[in-house]
Amino acid sequence: MALTWVWVGMVCIALIFGAATGQSAAVGASAAQGVQQAVTFCLTVGGMICLWSGVMEVMRRSGIAAGLSKLLQPVLRRLFPRASRDAQTLDALSMNVSANLLGLGNAATPAGVRAAQAMAREIRGDAASDELCLLVVLNTASIQLLPVTIAAVREAAGAAVPFDILPAVWVTSLCSVTVGLLTGKGLARIWR
Repeated sequence: MALTWVWVGMVCIALIFGAATGQSAAVGASAAQGVQQAVTFCLTVGGMICLWSGVMEVMRRSGIAAGLSKLLQPVLRRLFPRASRDAQTLDALSMNVSANLLGLGNAATPAGVRAAQAMAREIRGDAASDELCLLVVLNTASIQLLPVTIAAVREAAGAAVPFDILPAVWVTSLCSVTVGLLTGKGLARIWR
């Protein structure tokens, strides 16, 4: 709700200053140009997300995503020992991490929600468990092998090679996940 007032305030200030300085026509032209660019941007990014979501669906149906999930399960069993006792929770965790690895945060969300709901059933009281907090950290700072959404935004912005940022994305996402997991595990030990 607060952002609504911020945007309305910015538009009103632009209109007032445009009228006060005699630039009303320029303000109107800029608004029309901005709307056109926003529509083009949304269509480009939406198309790219649809493409890669389709690729993820093909991977899921062909069994590649399940194979990636199976590869991740030993690591996830170490990170989430209690949650991994339930096969459905472990499957949801591995699908979530797999989709995040492929840079498909939109496809990762439903599996992450299923995993979080399954973990929350075991919680007594209103505090989140250490494993649930670790899941949030893992989703927030996920390792991305293919940053599809970022590449789509870069392509819409006119980048010649949208995926030329891969090495930087790999290093930074690996560092952020490592720091997040170490911090989560460290804080879990301190609070015990």
